[in-house]
Amino acid sequence: MKKTAALLSATALVAVPLAMTAPASAAQGEATVSVLHAVPDLTVDVYANGEELIPDFAPGTLTDPLQLPAGTYDLQVFADGDDPASAEPAIEANGVEVPAGANATVVAHLDADGNPVLTPFVNDVSATEAGQARLVVRHTAAAPPVDVRADGEVLFPGLANPDEASGDVPAGSYSADVTLAGENQAVLGPADLQLAEGTATIVYAWGSAEAGNLDLAVQTIDGLHSAPSGVPGGETGAAALDGGAPLWALALGAGSLLALGVAATRLVPARARR
Repeated sequence: MKKTAALLSATALVAVPLAMTAPASAAQGEATVSVLHAVPDLTVDVYANGEELIPDFAPGTLTDPLQLPAGTYDLQVFADGDDPASAEPAIEANGVEVPAGANATVVAHLDADGNPVLTPFVNDVSATEAGQARLVVRHTAAAPPVDVRADGEVLFPGLANPDEASGDVPAGSYSADVTLAGENQAVLGPADLQLAEGTATIVYAWGSAEAGNLDLAVQTIDGLHSAPSGVPGGETGAAALDGGAPLWALALGAGSLLALGVAATRLVPARARR
């Protein structure tokens, strides 16, 4: 019963941006939308306008970015393997709106208490300085607040679900891990991250601490280069840490950077019914 209820909630959340590839009455402009399926143990089939878009959509899967015409879409979601000719959809949603100009990642995940929820994150695609890369961390796991460390230093302290934190750093290689807030033992990682110049690397912590299935997912957005000006040659995060003040104190602001209110109201179905 619990799994059925989770299916009804989570599959709808996962399906919203995926259904946007179906034909629709498009307004001027396009949106860029990706979706991360971060609800453990739920696999679904996604349909739009009666056509199967994504079969066997499994947890931990991140879609490629979709360039979508602005407009509204109808969709259906079925439990994996159900036949639409004979089965009732787990959920049906009409009037899914795609706003022009958006760049967002919609994450179906667990909240801190383990309930399936939808969080649309607005992706920062503003230009980075020459020689810089953007690192974003998003807490989408059923877990208490965490500290995110890079090269052994606390980078983002006390990050809670579903918050995010972000900063621009010198392009290079970094070793990142996650601990429960105020503790030293890593619960995720370490993970080696190669942050290329002019990219945004987005790291998602997802899964459930209680169930013991915490995991990481990584999304990369490129094309953020600014005009070249004094690009440092061969500089890495490790090298930057060798010279005086910590890199993180100089380069990053570690506050939560949620700007999701507008995206949440525009990227979810206008009406969903079971």
